[in-house]
Amino acid sequence: MTLEAFLASTHLVAILALVTFMSSQAALCRIEWMNAAVVERLVRLDVIYQITVVTLLASGLARIFWGIKGTSWYWSQPLLHAKLTLVLAMLLLSIAPTLAFRRWRRALRANGSLPGAVQVRNTRRLIMVQSHILPVVAVLAVFLARGG
Repeated sequence: MTLEAFLASTHLVAILALVTFMSSQAALCRIEWMNAAVVERLVRLDVIYQITVVTLLASGLARIFWGIKGTSWYWSQPLLHAKLTLVLAMLLLSIAPTLAFRRWRRALRANGSLPGAVQVRNTRRLIMVQSHILPVVAVLAVFLARGG
């Protein structure tokens, strides 16, 4: 029971951290606020975001393999597959912002240039799409935790 509580709480903390860092990226990724410090901060936030995603996935897999319900129960649940599909979609959507932030930092350090309005708007849109998928994942998680 203690292991299950630890795994569940680790997973929940990772979800909350994901929301925090994704929200921070969305808040900062605006052309009217873009400056050198924001570009550097976006890269740091993205690294923390990636660490959070790894923690989220690791804790979720740990719950599947070492949790009370066991692997056969989890893998037989369509809600788990839906949840994992949406998380995969979020991960794929996060690749472009990660690359953009790093590209912006390289340009900033090379010649002091900041990203253009279109680049910032498109990157923020991808972050916002991810942030709108996440509540659906959370709802699926609640149903999954209650037994489908």
